[in-house]
Amino acid sequence: MKRTLLITVMVLASGVSAFSQSNGKSLYQRLGGYDAIAAVSDEFVGRLGKSKNLSRFVVGLSDDSKKKLRQHLVDFLCNATGGPCLYLGRDMKTVHTGLGITEADWKESAEALTATLDKFKVPAKEKAEVLTAVTALKKDIVEKP
Repeated sequence: MKRTLLITVMVLASGVSAFSQSNGKSLYQRLGGYDAIAAVSDEFVGRLGKSKNLSRFVVGLSDDSKKKLRQHLVDFLCNATGGPCLYLGRDMKTVHTGLGITEADWKESAEALTATLDKFKVPAKEKAEVLTAVTALKKDIVEKP
């Protein structure tokens, strides 16, 4: 379960700049709301699971653990982007300590997130906000150069 939180954190982390407003709308609203965030989360986790390198963080999870991981990710992003959800998971540092996440892991995950946002045609401004927010969490996630 602990290993799977890497995925959750990286995607969820993207919501940290959540309350940024544009034309009176939160990032949550500009991203398309709950269903859009859930779809992006599902796609992103799927990409990580298919990665030869990053799949090690999800291999061996029970179906129940996968569902919990997915819901933590959705709730985090929803809350962090200004939506109505409540994130009850642990902080990013606690969740990722001991996983041995490297700079290369980080880079590959960021590329997967970017590709996911591109697939859903997230506008440049919103994509930049999400990626900036994720980058702010890097210090709590990456343990090894």
